[in-house]
Amino acid sequence: MQKPVTKVIFPVAGLGTRFLPATKAIPKEMLPIADRPLIQYAVEEAREAGVTDFIFVTNPRNEKILQAHFADNEELEAFLAERGKTAELRAVATTVIEQSRLKFCHQDAPLGLGHAVWCAREFIKDEPFAVILPDDLIMAHPGCLKQMIDVHARIGGNIAAVEDVPRELTYRYGILDVSHDDGKLASARGLVEKPDPEKAPSTLSIIGRYVLDQSVFEHLDKMQAGAGGEIQLTDAIAASMKTVPFHGLRFEGERFDCGSMAGFVEANAAFGLRLSLHAEYLRERLSRHL
Repeated sequence: MQKPVTKVIFPVAGLGTRFLPATKAIPKEMLPIADRPLIQYAVEEAREAGVTDFIFVTNPRNEKILQAHFADNEELEAFLAERGKTAELRAVATTVIEQSRLKFCHQDAPLGLGHAVWCAREFIKDEPFAVILPDDLIMAHPGCLKQMIDVHARIGGNIAAVEDVPRELTYRYGILDVSHDDGKLASARGLVEKPDPEKAPSTLSIIGRYVLDQSVFEHLDKMQAGAGGEIQLTDAIAASMKTVPFHGLRFEGERFDCGSMAGFVEANAAFGLRLSLHAEYLRERLSRHL
């Protein structure tokens, strides 16, 4: 019987330089995809999976904006109620998280994903936890993290969401060295962070979802730099493999890389079409630009 996963870490301390000037004063995770910001999709995915505690690794400026987004706004709610805007009032209500369930810590330097996760160590006790990178937006039912936590409840260990990428792109990702693969769940004997295509042990790449055993902190504590001179989370997972098994889960759903402008625009089109009451009209308008 595995311990339940009740905590999630969101590494959101980046400056969003690829999206300047839009991110000059607004955190990248607050940029909207259709009708809500990226970070809200991530929080909703975690909530659906049964997570109750939300840990944001950020910076002082962005912390205030995130706190405001997930808090009550009595003035706005009173205005909407007075005007009879019930749909908008319900939409605002879905963003509210009990303040005791929100935790914030700061990453003072861009030292890598492993370092960002390490910054949240004080909030993780002797329990498994999740990590969501909001840049990786996933359209899935049930959500990607729910799929992962269901698998973790059966097998435990460390689990990452994975998908196959073209071999020429392996240098962008953490790549699994696979020992067994049933087409859905892949057992790994190793991990390689951002390998050259000719040296990649497979094309099965990790994307921004993890369910991890707290023992990864034992390796992150060593602050050992890996690929790109950064502290890599995949290195800590690889170092844990002697005692904690690692699996990659091919999730059911579609991933959008919202860390790139192309992926961000594609996600807006895809989610906009899903939500729009005038989808056919929107498709026709979009087709004019193809």
